[in-house]
Amino acid sequence: SREALQAMAAASVGYADLELDLETGARGSRQAHVEGLLRELTGAEAAMVVNNNAAAVLLGLSALAKRREVIVSRGQAVEIGGGFRVPDVMRQSGAKLVEVGTTNCTYARDYEAAITERTAALLRVHTSNFLVVGFTSEVALGDLVSLGQAREIPVLDDLGSGCLLDTTAYGLAAEPTVPQSVAAGVGLAFFSGDKLVGGPQAGIVVGWREYLDKLKKHPLARAVRIDKASLAGLSATLVHYLRGEATEKVPVWRMINATADDIAYRASLWAQALGGRAEVTPGESMVGGGSLPGGTLPTHLVTLPPGGHASATSLARRLRHLSLPVIARISDEAVLLDPRSVLPEDDPAMVKMLHRLAAELGRR
Repeated sequence: SREALQAMAAASVGYADLELDLETGARGSRQAHVEGLLRELTGAEAAMVVNNNAAAVLLGLSALAKRREVIVSRGQAVEIGGGFRVPDVMRQSGAKLVEVGTTNCTYARDYEAAITERTAALLRVHTSNFLVVGFTSEVALGDLVSLGQAREIPVLDDLGSGCLLDTTAYGLAAEPTVPQSVAAGVGLAFFSGDKLVGGPQAGIVVGWREYLDKLKKHPLARAVRIDKASLAGLSATLVHYLRGEATEKVPVWRMINATADDIAYRASLWAQALGGRAEVTPGESMVGGGSLPGGTLPTHLVTLPPGGHASATSLARRLRHLSLPVIARISDEAVLLDPRSVLPEDDPAMVKMLHRLAAELGRR
């Protein structure tokens, strides 16, 4: 958000009380700036922030499960963007992965049968970038927590993108929220500060104080700690949620919350800028970004069909090579532009670039 950017700029160019307790004058913790906000938002006993979610999971496993076993459903041993895989992160932490169940079906009895005296945790990984449909079964988080409590084993919940709002209120499928995970009783929940939270890149851990204390004291915590600018931006972003203004301030939620009428009006302005070469058609926006797999919202697209010797691929390339690059998508040999993915205040720049493209095409 604009406020988050301003906070990051202020932290970068001026003095900052990053690790200074202004009350006592003694050295403090950079986590103090954000921990209270996260506790209030999620209901957790304690919290900390590192530089991304993969680092958060790595730190959690290193601190709680090194040289011990962590049980995870085979269907949740996922790969995230850039080729990073949960089994690889777990291996790097020193924990031993114990897979149970099958790709499509895992039951509580599978976890229970795998528990030994070496089991350090039960791990749930939210499959935030793909769907398995058809004949499937997975263990509800509450049931997994009940099993963990009965056997005195913590449940660790890797939520991936994380979510602080009810997605069903915006026409999307239900996405597990961080407060729900905390309320279910997980020992630790891990999630990103960007993606659905909508702040700068960060990895957030919330949960029981006894576990967070171990993470904060672990040597790896310093290697993956968050910088002051990102910390300032994340704090400003979390304040939006506490004030109930996230859908008006946080860009990703502004886009999700955009109305069909507003999008249609903006699409018509974009189409006009292309000088009659485009039309407005109904379509869908995919939320994407490692969250809400398969989740779409209705939208109005500016559709630019190929003409003359210009293929869809060449038109998309021309858009990318404008002085302000415009990134389109291609479907059925047409170039598609989605106003939902651009903030309204950027429309003047967008219209200027589309005018420029129309002029280039007119000279051909």
